[in-house]
Amino acid sequence: MTDTGKRKKKTAAPDIHDPSYYANRELSWIAFDERCLYEARDEENPLFERIKFLSITASNLDEFFMVRVASLKDMVNAGYKKRDIAGMTAGEQLEAVENKLHSFVEEQYSTWNDILLPRLGKEGLAFVKNDGDLSESEKDFVDRYFDEFVYPVLTPMAVDSSRPFPLIRNKTINIGALVTKKGGDGEIEFATVQVPGVINRVIELPDGGEGRRFMLLEDMILRGMPKLFLNYDIVCCGAYRVGRNADLSIDEDEAEDLLKEIEKQLKLRQWGQAIRLEVVEDIDDRLLKHIKGELEVADSEIYRIDGPLDLTFLMKLYSLPGFEGYKESRYISGQPVPALKDLDQQDIFARIREGDILMHHPYETFDPVVRFVERAAVDDSVLAIKQTLYRVSGNSPIIAALERAAERGKQVSVLVELKARFDEEHNIVWAKRLEHAGCHVIYGLVGLKTHCKITLVVRREEDQIRRYVHLGTGNYNDSTAKLYTDVGLFTCAEDYGEDATAVFNMLSGYSEPLVWNKLALAPLWLKDRVISLIRRETANAAMGLPARIIAKMNSLCHEEVIAELYEASRKGVKIDLIVRGICCLRAGIPGVSENITVRSIVGNFLEHSRIFYFENAGNPELYLSSADWMPRNLERRVEIMFPVEKEMGKEKLIHILKTELADTEKARILEPDNSYRSIRGDSASRVDSQRIFGDEAAAAAVSEDREKTRVFEPMTSPVG
Repeated sequence: MTDTGKRKKKTAAPDIHDPSYYANRELSWIAFDERCLYEARDEENPLFERIKFLSITASNLDEFFMVRVASLKDMVNAGYKKRDIAGMTAGEQLEAVENKLHSFVEEQYSTWNDILLPRLGKEGLAFVKNDGDLSESEKDFVDRYFDEFVYPVLTPMAVDSSRPFPLIRNKTINIGALVTKKGGDGEIEFATVQVPGVINRVIELPDGGEGRRFMLLEDMILRGMPKLFLNYDIVCCGAYRVGRNADLSIDEDEAEDLLKEIEKQLKLRQWGQAIRLEVVEDIDDRLLKHIKGELEVADSEIYRIDGPLDLTFLMKLYSLPGFEGYKESRYISGQPVPALKDLDQQDIFARIREGDILMHHPYETFDPVVRFVERAAVDDSVLAIKQTLYRVSGNSPIIAALERAAERGKQVSVLVELKARFDEEHNIVWAKRLEHAGCHVIYGLVGLKTHCKITLVVRREEDQIRRYVHLGTGNYNDSTAKLYTDVGLFTCAEDYGEDATAVFNMLSGYSEPLVWNKLALAPLWLKDRVISLIRRETANAAMGLPARIIAKMNSLCHEEVIAELYEASRKGVKIDLIVRGICCLRAGIPGVSENITVRSIVGNFLEHSRIFYFENAGNPELYLSSADWMPRNLERRVEIMFPVEKEMGKEKLIHILKTELADTEKARILEPDNSYRSIRGDSASRVDSQRIFGDEAAAAAVSEDREKTRVFEPMTSPVG
């Protein structure tokens, strides 16, 4: 027998673009909302935190319907045949998504009815609906409240030959009714009443010594319906809610004025195609048939709800005073940044000149970022302020500071992204205010969203001009900065200042530098830079050099990037991914991704930072970015990725990554079948990364020596 006969057959390299190696984006998103629902069902979470998570799942679902489901329906209606990353047509995706969503909604309401509502009852908190639930004194209160505060606001809308079916606004709760005229011929007519959004939906009843009791506004209106139809008998009535296609369709090339075009489109959003109809479970079939026909919805788009429509009201319950004992008290946030502990007594510019400052929000306060802009606005040495704004808070101190700076004669340039979904209206208001104050306002770039987070302050100092830069992974929003985990960097290094100037020159005009020092921008070079960094690790692994990738982001669904990660895995690169939401990469596939782990952390704070670690043959490089690894971020948005090069900053980022990789409390691991597995029981010593970061920030805040505050481990490579 020859040697040839004994040789093993070579295994053919897998096709790393095979659709079976990828997960569908929409189904992956639903899996993320399921992880949020898991938190609502987790008995170890405080009761009101569980209520908050259930509310979050409802809010998430609204946006998913309005944007993602709507997009699938548009593609189906347009006859779009191209398959997605997982090989599914739009029609196949829509069918799979609708099946999954009906099951998910059932689980939402079983969580409310079977788990949370009974727990609230045990704590003396109850929701009442009808006469059988109300005491006599409560009936008197409800009737008086309805007559004084609710009835004057309501507008019952009849539908007949002279009064067409009214606009049912997106996401509003309405009460439909079938009525007959008293003494008439028995003809049934349809009428509808919108539950007003200007009145609190959660109404607390007077204390009757039976604990705290609440009634929802729509239940109060249902009780008072006869008062709205004095000349009619009510045959039946029931609540319903419509979700509409809310994705704006803007032809930027044809729009003469982008601001006016978006204002027009915002009005049309309320008229978008109905894509979901929620109705109470016991709705009369005749009433449902009428509503269904008028809204032109299919049976698959109807959701019968066993409970209150729109569970986002639970966030209002969460915000009511008196329930602090039912909320999470372990997480510490908003601590001073060690390097800026005495910000009131020091010059923030002088402190930045001493060295780069890395901040981890919300564990460390976002206040220095606000103070940075406020100080620049009144500093006589500051010549110019330039900033990008994607989402800002309702009463933004940063907007006020920029207005003040312009009024004091400084050059203020602000890019306000008008196309930030669901913040368009707010951003139009801010843009007009800034223009009125004398700021130079840019409305983003045609065909692209500007999603990068960057502020540049130009300051005259002695005989030179110095540029101060803030770069971050999150928005300039002082409200969400208390809830989202993000990382920001202050620097006055000249390389960063030159690049920051180049960014704003590109955004405001036509200037493009020949060479960039530190920043990588999308949609021009960022994708190529990410791919080249992954390929470097692949090459290093092939040469037997240390190779490792750790990447933390919100979503991962870029096919090219995923394919490069698969190739790196096949060559032996150990890859750990921390992906909060959508993940189209499938982990643990033999011969493709067995060297890749994916974990999702869903905790008290929304994991929002993007941190990337590349081993680089034992000389680790770390990057922060505004961009996830998604087609929209890398190809259709203006995004920034930048290196963190100072040892102190690198140590801090490595510590964040290592701690999250060790999390056993809130982390769930992606399995090869695309399910997520809790690892809480896998470790004797449970690790809650968010709690650790909060405790460390608190410890650093009381340290006497801000320069030597290192509550994290010394810098070592996380290889192994």
